[in-house]
Amino acid sequence: MLVIGSQSILGSYSETQLPVRATMSQEVDIAPLADDEMETLATRIDVLAGEWSDFDYTHGFYIQGVSVKTAYLPRGWEMRVITVSPPGHSEIKGLCLEPHDLSAAKLARNDQKDREFVSALVRAGLVSAVLVGERISAISDQRFLPVQKEAALSFIRSLGN
Repeated sequence: MLVIGSQSILGSYSETQLPVRATMSQEVDIAPLADDEMETLATRIDVLAGEWSDFDYTHGFYIQGVSVKTAYLPRGWEMRVITVSPPGHSEIKGLCLEPHDLSAAKLARNDQKDREFVSALVRAGLVSAVLVGERISAISDQRFLPVQKEAALSFIRSLGN
C-alpha cells in the first residue's frame, strides 16, 4: 500500500516535527499497488474504512482508497519512497511518498489547501523549494498540462529557499 496524500508526510516526520497545517487532515489516501483496472481494492478500502464508516467513527480519521494514477508523480518516485512499519510489527510495511515528491504532487493539483500544506513545509525547513521545483519539472503525466506545470512552478518559486 502506498500513502499518497498529505498524511504521507508522517512517513518522514513525526507530528511533533511538523507545522500544524501539515497535520490537519483527517483523511489518509491509500493506493493499493496491485489493484485491478476496476480499482476493486481501493473501493473496498473506501467501503470498510472510508468517511462515515465505523472505522472513521471509532478512530477519528478515515481512509480513502485511491489509485496510484490519482496523483501526478515525478519520474523516479518509486525509488524514493519511505518504508514504514507500525511499532512492534516489522513484518507489516507501508510506503509513503518522499516529502519533495509529495509536495510536487500536491502543487500539481493546484488546490489552495495543498499550497498551504507545501508552504508550511517550506517555511518549517522540511522541504526545499528548489528541490520541489525540480520534482514538479519531472512530472511527465500527460494529464498535467503545461499551464498547470507553470502555475505550480511559479508558486514554488515564490516561496524561495
